[in-house]
Amino acid sequence: MAYINGNGKATKITVCIYNSQNPLIIDSDAHCSIVAREYLENYFQNLEKQLFPTKEKSFKSTSGKMTSIGTIIKETNIPHRKGNIRLNPEFLVLEDSHIQGFSLGTYYQRMYGIDIYNSKNRHITIGKSKERKFSLDIYQMSNQDPLEELLNEFNKGQLSSRVTSKQELSLLKILRKNRPEFSIGEETL
Repeated sequence: MAYINGNGKATKITVCIYNSQNPLIIDSDAHCSIVAREYLENYFQNLEKQLFPTKEKSFKSTSGKMTSIGTIIKETNIPHRKGNIRLNPEFLVLEDSHIQGFSLGTYYQRMYGIDIYNSKNRHITIGKSKERKFSLDIYQMSNQDPLEELLNEFNKGQLSSRVTSKQELSLLKILRKNRPEFSIGEETL
């Protein structure tokens, strides 16, 4: 089952990791693949013993600074009626991330030849030949009001305590209205 967001730059699918179903976001705006420490603790009693060290400990995102505690490599199976797609990505484990599930960044999308961004009907295309296409059953991510959805995401970020609720709502409306302008090249902030 796959879900798409409103702007079509991310697809949320259900995959098999740790012998159970987990959400995976195929995110064309994120370079690296990530998972939250809080989410992984559902699977491990002593998570630190399962992790490989990382060179960089600090990363920046639009919601603020994120701290890495290591990486984990896990086989990921994307179930499909014509056969599973097996990947072996390395996920960066973040201390202060709020993501509920796994996120597959563009590095592994390019490495495995996965293309979802240019797919009108939401196919996962494997390899350079573009001949192996796997269609996804598409459902809208939610029927929630887009402004309310944005507000929920925005609340995970940090604002100065001097910002009032009215100012915050005004800022959200401006950000939503001018979303394409808040970008670097083709990457939306």
